Amino acid sequence: MRRVRLQRDLPVPMPDGVTLLADHYAPAGGERAPVILMRSPYGRRGLLGWYYGRGFARQGFHVVIQSCRGGFGSGGLLDPLGDEHEDGLATVAWLREQPWYGGSFAMFGPSYLGYTQWAIAPYAGPELKAMATQITASQFRDAAYVGGAFALESALSWTTLTDGMTRRFVGGAAVLTAPRLTRRAVLSGRPMSELDLASAGRPLRFYQDLLAHHAVPAGPYWDKRDFSPKVGDVQAAVTMLGGWYDVFLPWQLKDYAALRAAGRRPYLTIGPWYHIDSRHGRPTMAEASAWFRAHLLGDPSGLRPDPVRVYVTGAEEWRDHADWPVPGMREQRWHLQHGFGLGTEGPLPAEPDRFRYHPDHPTPVIGGPVLLGDSRPRDQRRLERRRDVLVYSSAALQSDVEMIGPVRAELFVRSSTPSVDVVVRVCDVHPDGRSLNVCEGVRRLGPGNSGGVERVAVDLWPMGHRFRRGHRIRVHVAAGAYPTIARNHGTGDPLGAGSAMVPADVEVFHSPDRPSAVVLPLCAPQG
Repeated sequence: MRRVRLQRDLPVPMPDGVTLLADHYAPAGGERAPVILMRSPYGRRGLLGWYYGRGFARQGFHVVIQSCRGGFGSGGLLDPLGDEHEDGLATVAWLREQPWYGGSFAMFGPSYLGYTQWAIAPYAGPELKAMATQITASQFRDAAYVGGAFALESALSWTTLTDGMTRRFVGGAAVLTAPRLTRRAVLSGRPMSELDLASAGRPLRFYQDLLAHHAVPAGPYWDKRDFSPKVGDVQAAVTMLGGWYDVFLPWQLKDYAALRAAGRRPYLTIGPWYHIDSRHGRPTMAEASAWFRAHLLGDPSGLRPDPVRVYVTGAEEWRDHADWPVPGMREQRWHLQHGFGLGTEGPLPAEPDRFRYHPDHPTPVIGGPVLLGDSRPRDQRRLERRRDVLVYSSAALQSDVEMIGPVRAELFVRSSTPSVDVVVRVCDVHPDGRSLNVCEGVRRLGPGNSGGVERVAVDLWPMGHRFRRGHRIRVHVAAGAYPTIARNHGTGDPLGAGSAMVPADVEVFHSPDRPSAVVLPLCAPQG
């Protein structure tokens, strides 16, 4: 391993006169070599510098870690997601002028640092040879408005976090305080439009922007922040790492699909991780190092033969595949049945099941993907005892059943309110009674609900899971998952309007002419 030379606080000029600061980690000697660029709103020291900056530099790369606009010494004001295209391309132009620039570069980083890669990748030119992205996507809009609902806890915790990181005496401690402040805020009973006051003590611009643009997610505000239409134009070699319990996984997989449709061959790894899970740090470094050596230094010896690697929970095994969705996967419909059963056979004639959702006492959530929390599976039995959650269970499985791939639900639903959320969750019920969530999803209906029966398609998080012999597959249907998603007032009024809350009487149909089902990705068990 090489020694590393560090230059701190290099000024990088932007076209509008703002100066951003960057740290440069160089192999001792400072010879021209490929560059790895990281652009972060979370500072450029600590783990980023010590583990990744020095780690890549010791392998012979120059590493530039830049603080995004408005934080950690960089000038201007942070406009989340809004300036990363222009600032990123200006930074690349600055890189090309440095005497140590070797004529090619790569980009690296998780979450927001991954988004900053997608913001410039289609426009960076042939000198961009490789990208290593983790737990991220080319657009964050759909994760903020998941299924048309509002991802309240993740949105509020992130805006509280970034606000806290800019405050004196808080700084890096914000990653610890933001989840606690967010939880206190969402339980405070204050109107949606004031939850930022409860969590941060002042209005938070991005939080208010998210509320304002929820009703019109397609428009100028999001157009400049959405780089998904250009993913297929990216010529650089891309490797992706995600987690089954990460908030961005569904949209990360859409980016993978866009690259494959354009004829690219990205690599993909999905592990048993959540967003802030420290366990993906080591594989992130190992996979990115192999990727950069292959595509910047011409050494492919560290690459695995198959581009897709997934961890199968329940089996606790890694599997390598040629593509995603994995070859050989077929869809299998598991129908909701009379008497709260669940099975692959079609439903018999039956009356719908009913429940009442009270937005002033919203159905809570236990676990599930959130941005700043531990999203590993948790026992759902306390939730299943509630009268506002319908629970459908299969018989005990006679053999192992392995599911790897996309998951969706097709339900026939009627609500008494103009707007309602349809929440669907798949669980693995162990012989001892524990019911552990595997994946979930939501779809917000309205405000054009006519009061008739609607066929509702709900996209759930994908899964890679083995349901073992003697276990049961279980499906929840509810109308809330608070505070992961904001409560639905039932009126269809805009978020933050402070309207009255109207209880929803919800019917879920499961008859031959209205066969509600969850569609699971069946694969042949291995091992």
